[in-house]
Amino acid sequence: MGNSPSRVTAQDKAILDLKTQRDKLHQYQRKITVLTDRETAIARQMLAKGDKQRALLALRRKKYQETLLQKTDAQLEQLEKLTSSVEFALIQKDVFFGLQQGTKVLKEIHAEMGGLEHVEKMMGETAEEIAYQQEVSEMLGGRISNQDEDEVEEELAALEAEVAAKNQPVPVQPVPQVPLPNVPDTELSSPSRAEE
Repeated sequence: MGNSPSRVTAQDKAILDLKTQRDKLHQYQRKITVLTDRETAIARQMLAKGDKQRALLALRRKKYQETLLQKTDAQLEQLEKLTSSVEFALIQKDVFFGLQQGTKVLKEIHAEMGGLEHVEKMMGETAEEIAYQQEVSEMLGGRISNQDEDEVEEELAALEAEVAAKNQPVPVQPVPQVPLPNVPDTELSSPSRAEE
């Protein structure tokens, strides 16, 4: 519905023509096979009647039909090869187009990245920032004494206890049980018409 209608290209028409010719050759082969079978049957009949000349003539016609069948096989093989070559060339064309598009997209991505020099500069800056962070970590790690480390551990334990206390549920007091009245077990009488 929203798609554009498919177009039949010249290549599609060429492939269709090749396949149509192939089908016609198959039909012709079937026709020749029927003729050769008929000529064989005629030769048998003529031999049964004792007419050797006509049997020989029927076998010659059969031989001629068989040579036509061999020529048709060769033409059919060529047609099949040509059809396959055209179809494969179309696939190659599509692959080439895909490669072209992929290369174009890669070039655009590389342009957005600023080229190789920009990437190298970024990698160098990243390495510098990592080295700086390691220096800061080493400085902080080297300045904390064992006593300071113990104090940090104690403070962490106190914070954990505080968080655990906040997360504990508040105990719920049980609700005292109040006895409920009994349900009456007598039937209600229906009101009389006079009371209405």
